[in-house]
Amino acid sequence: MALHCPECGFVNTDGANYCQKCGAYLGDLQEPAAESSTATYRIDEAGELVPVELDDLVAQEGAALVVRAGGGRVGESFALDSERMTIGRRPESDVFLDDVTVSRDHALIVRRGGDLFLDDLGSLNGTYVNRRRIDSQLLEDGDELQVGKYKLTFLSR
Repeated sequence: MALHCPECGFVNTDGANYCQKCGAYLGDLQEPAAESSTATYRIDEAGELVPVELDDLVAQEGAALVVRAGGGRVGESFALDSERMTIGRRPESDVFLDDVTVSRDHALIVRRGGDLFLDDLGSLNGTYVNRRRIDSQLLEDGDELQVGKYKLTFLSR
């Protein structure tokens, strides 16, 4: 079944969540499918992968980023428990994404009031939220972030 974008009319492939031409959300146009999930992990002090339940992570920490695609790190999660968290290729980054498509200092997640915002730090390839390039964006539960070749999901409860 082809999906016609409600914004621009472009015919998208079956299963697309966003319009391939204008980026509009298509999720409401699709028939409900069986719920899929990705296993989520964190890295412990010894460098080992430890399984994490997303509901437990979000309940304890308030918000998290989960890697959904890119760099063989699918399922890795990052609790957003600081006032400021850096995202980049620099090893000291809070969210370290080691790939040339990611700038050393790519983006910043910052708490303003009670909300979390994603700010691009002048990265070469840009920072995207729900397939739209941003300079600064309020994050909402379920937002898809793209930093270089990595796709991450923002979870908050």
